[in-house]
Amino acid sequence: MHEPLFKDRRDAGRHLVAALADYAGDGDVIVLALPRGGVPVAFEVAQALKLPLDIFVVRKLGVPGHEEFAMGAIASGGVRVLRDDVVQTLRISPAEIARVAAREQAELERREHAYRGGRASPSLEGRTLLLVDDGLATGATMEAALEAVRQQRPARVVVAVPVAPAETLARLGAHADAVVCVATPEPFDAVGCWYREFPQTTDDEVRTLLAQAARAG
Repeated sequence: MHEPLFKDRRDAGRHLVAALADYAGDGDVIVLALPRGGVPVAFEVAQALKLPLDIFVVRKLGVPGHEEFAMGAIASGGVRVLRDDVVQTLRISPAEIARVAAREQAELERREHAYRGGRASPSLEGRTLLLVDDGLATGATMEAALEAVRQQRPARVVVAVPVAPAETLARLGAHADAVVCVATPEPFDAVGCWYREFPQTTDDEVRTLLAQAARAG
């Protein structure tokens, strides 16, 4: 049994702040949370460093019948990332991939509407982006986010998470300008193992934290 590293997501965000201190108060920097779990983490980062907070919606594509296991991910802007090794090993058909992708696309669009409430996405061109989640396992969702935000021509993209396996960080390092992580425990098992409290983040919590951040900004 692992000893948890963090009390909850807000606590994990506070641990992440110190590693991102160089970005404090920089007008060109924006914190982008991956909903839902990344939002409480990113909220603490944005508040402590006096940076704007927004969201970047990404959805994992789960293996049919084993949905917790990622075969890829989709993100805003029509980006889809597939893990070819998983697809080939498990012989997942194009039709199965299309069915999963369609379902997740519908949820992606629902979340965009639910969290933004018609508010436009911020311009990312020329800015430094801190992409924040509550942790990484395979990194498929973060990989999709990286590919999607690159299409908007930011100056710099930084992946920032409280906990992740070292091999996942190494792979993402090839796509990000920098990777920041508080802990890389081995064996890793799952993100939730490293939190004392790891409940599902709700839509209401996401909306509340985004509203608080907007008022503070």
